Amino acid sequence: MLNVIIFGKPGSGKGTQAAMIKDKYGLIHISTGDVFRKNTSEGTELGNLAKQYMSKGELVPDKITIAMLESEIKSFMPCNGFILDGFPRTILQAESLDKLLVNLNLKIDLVIALDVPNKNLINRLLERGKTSGRADDQSKEKINKRLEEYDNKTKPLIIFYENQKKFYSIDGVGSLTDINIRLVDIIDSKCND
Repeated sequence: MLNVIIFGKPGSGKGTQAAMIKDKYGLIHISTGDVFRKNTSEGTELGNLAKQYMSKGELVPDKITIAMLESEIKSFMPCNGFILDGFPRTILQAESLDKLLVNLNLKIDLVIALDVPNKNLINRLLERGKTSGRADDQSKEKINKRLEEYDNKTKPLIIFYENQKKFYSIDGVGSLTDINIRLVDIIDSKCND
C-alpha cells in the first residue's frame, strides 16, 4: 500500500498532479474540498455540522474534517493506497491524520511538495480565475493573502515531515509531463528502497 500527500501552495498544481499519480499507481485521490462538497451535498451528519460553520464564514473545526476524512478512507478500504491533496494544512491536522492512520493500520509514506515561485503562482491563479469562477482566484490581494496563510500555517509542515524522513520537494515549474516525471521518479525511488 502506498499513501502519498501532494503538498504545495495554492495554484502549484497539486490536484492536477494527484489525478495523474492516482491513475499511474491505482490510488484513491482524496481532496478535502471534494470530501466537504460530498458531505454537504449529501446532507450527512458531518456535512450538516460543517455547513453550520461555513455559513458563518468560519473554518470547519479539525475534528469534523478528520471525521469526514476517516469516513472517506474507510469507504475505499481495501485499496492500493491514497493520495491526499489539500490536507493536512497545519501541524495539528498532520498529528491528527497520523493518529487516524495508526488506528487504521496505515501510514503516510511520502510527502512531495511542488515548489513554485510566488510570481508564477499569482499568474497561474489569475489565469485560472478567468474560467474557474472561484472568487479567491480573481484578485492579487486575495491570492497574496492565501499565499501568506500558507507560509504562516502550512509551511511548518515541511519540518514536521522532514523529521519523519518523508518529505521531498520537486520543481513544480514546467510542463505537466515534466513535473509528473519528477514526481514519479521520487515515488519509484522511495518505493524501491
